[in-house]
Amino acid sequence: MEKQRKFGTVVRGIRGPIIRQGDDLKEILVTTFLEAVTQENLSIKDRDILCVTEAVVARAQGNYANIQQIGEDVREKLGGKTIGVIFPILSRNRFAVCLRGIARGAEKIVLMLSYPCDEVGNHLIDPDLVDEKKINPYSDTLTLKQYRELFGFGKHRFTGVDYVEYYQQLIQEEGAQCEVIFSNDPRIILDHTSHVLTCDIHSRKRTKRILKEAGAERVLGLDEILNQPVNGSGYNADYGLLGSNKATEESVKLFPNDCMTFVKEVQQQLLDKTGKRLEVMVYGDGAFKDPVGKIWELADPVVSPGFTDGLVGTPFEVKLKYLADNDFKDLCGEELKKAISDYILHKEEGETDPMVTQGTTPRNLTDLIGSLCDLTSGSGDKGTPFVFIQGYFDNYTK
Repeated sequence: MEKQRKFGTVVRGIRGPIIRQGDDLKEILVTTFLEAVTQENLSIKDRDILCVTEAVVARAQGNYANIQQIGEDVREKLGGKTIGVIFPILSRNRFAVCLRGIARGAEKIVLMLSYPCDEVGNHLIDPDLVDEKKINPYSDTLTLKQYRELFGFGKHRFTGVDYVEYYQQLIQEEGAQCEVIFSNDPRIILDHTSHVLTCDIHSRKRTKRILKEAGAERVLGLDEILNQPVNGSGYNADYGLLGSNKATEESVKLFPNDCMTFVKEVQQQLLDKTGKRLEVMVYGDGAFKDPVGKIWELADPVVSPGFTDGLVGTPFEVKLKYLADNDFKDLCGEELKKAISDYILHKEEGETDPMVTQGTTPRNLTDLIGSLCDLTSGSGDKGTPFVFIQGYFDNYTK
């Protein structure tokens, strides 16, 4: 057997320039990548993966919108009177600017917050306190007065913000009246208005269905606001305001458009310049949960809005520790290594003992790789909007 390489999957963040609207990001990405691998004397291989964060794709596209444009779209689509705004996440970066725009498009907002936490795990209330007060979040609806009497003025453990007060203030600053209620049943909003904007991300289709079945007159999701340009705004045809981030106090950067076209063109440029067929992916939030803050990271509608064909599907892997403890428990050393290597080399999908693959994370490749990229690049000052991954599709035999 040939000498085994010691490194498996290797992930490198690549420093790039600050991307501005109108920049040729494909050219910047390819040039920066090739300069980086040359500088580090790296050997490029087929099926290496080059990834780019959605933030710089959207910035290069100039995919922005301001609160006036958001307000105009909301007013046009939901009537501009009393609008129910339900199940938003608690985020200054993700939702606060959007809320200002929404409020600008209505006379009154009935803001319905889920509790004890939002969809992605930001807590309004300690769940133990909810139990102590004998409140059932599955059935009980609270007014703002009841909420304050029961739970007081709670602040988010990481941001120090009382999001109830903060969101109420944002709405009122835009000239709209505001009523706040707390419930996890979307139908409750229909006691206040039949025009509803549901702001949940991953459960939005179910929420819309429930509201429509309950007789709502107009029901939209954030994915249907700015899903087309409004007075020169950016837009996202698939996701609207979902996936947007705060750009300034009065504008948001939207999720990028045409990402599938982008990655395929980058892949072709790399093939032309290197002779290697790399996989290319645009990534956003990773799909993982913080065990301390209980926050699920994924506030984007998808982890990856664009990826090449080689990243479709899920991993097909076998669990080495299961083989070592069961099928080959009487072997050791080189004999064990050879037996496991032979097993991997001859594995065929659908013919492997299910126990050997159990627990090997049957998630989409894009979700796994996007999470790896998000953890590598972060959202701070690392300055690495590009990520290069090698050895991801290797196994123990390579």
